Amino acid sequence: MKKWARSVGILSLGILLSACSSNNNMKSDPKSEGASSMSKSSPITVQLMNSHGQKAGIATLEQAAEGVKVKVEAKGLAPGKHGIHFHENGVCEVPKFESAGKHFNTTKKLHGFENPKGPHVGDLKNITADQSGNASADLMSSLVTLQEGKDNSLLKEGGTALVVHAQADDYKTDPSGNSGDRILCGVIKK
Repeated sequence: MKKWARSVGILSLGILLSACSSNNNMKSDPKSEGASSMSKSSPITVQLMNSHGQKAGIATLEQAAEGVKVKVEAKGLAPGKHGIHFHENGVCEVPKFESAGKHFNTTKKLHGFENPKGPHVGDLKNITADQSGNASADLMSSLVTLQEGKDNSLLKEGGTALVVHAQADDYKTDPSGNSGDRILCGVIKK
């Protein structure tokens, strides 16, 4: 009887140690750690500049499950609404920022969320500047990604740009929603 009780005790201890050991192996498995860290990318910081080449704000882009989160802090704007878009070239040459090219539009659609033939993948909701000319906005785009190698990636070869316009985007008029001149620009690159 004593031998049987000792055998059961040793067997129970062996099972317990085995369970602890396999639980520790799961925690330190480099494959599982790498998988979770690879799905989470680092935020991209975009320095915005005005038509004189002076710093005029910052935008932070971060990949989320539903798309790309865009946090914008801009200054020196006229009070009111302003169109903001992703543009196809990662170049911001002053004073007009024409070097940024057209709106980022990998799907070849027309401009605007309210356009039945739209929108461009680079279209975003308007931002609003207060009476001091400062704008702070949290935007989301489900049409683009920060994952490299995808057609709609903002981190394509050569990069893309984030451009703020002088007027509000009407969300329907092609090619830019009647949003006027380009007044702020920032290059989006890794």
